[in-house]
Amino acid sequence: MNFPYARTLVVIESYRGTKVHMGEPVRRYYLSSLPRDQRTPSQWMEAVRGHWGGVENRNHWRKDACWFEDKTRSRNANIVGALILLRNAVLRIYDEERETHPTLPGFTEAMAADTTYALRSIRRRL
Repeated sequence: MNFPYARTLVVIESYRGTKVHMGEPVRRYYLSSLPRDQRTPSQWMEAVRGHWGGVENRNHWRKDACWFEDKTRSRNANIVGALILLRNAVLRIYDEERETHPTLPGFTEAMAADTTYALRSIRRRL
């Protein structure tokens, strides 16, 4: 693989287990375009935690809490992939229309109640 802008490889080693049995170490690798000396080890760790915390709060939690994404029963990769793309697209539209509908459940209900509203929202972005 070619990563022409990568300047730093961050390796984080952690253990998943209990205090009694720590288990085997798990290594995770992160690439950054910043030079290594741009941050301290603690700052690199904060950046990784902040990234994944943001992913969880911005995307996963909203999709699971409001749309029960984790309870999707289909094992068909095409169906699951299409649902993921649709949910991400709707979240994008919601983020842009937050003033009109301050809550995601309210926005979802408005879209379901008026299909012309949903189509108008999509057309505005084309």
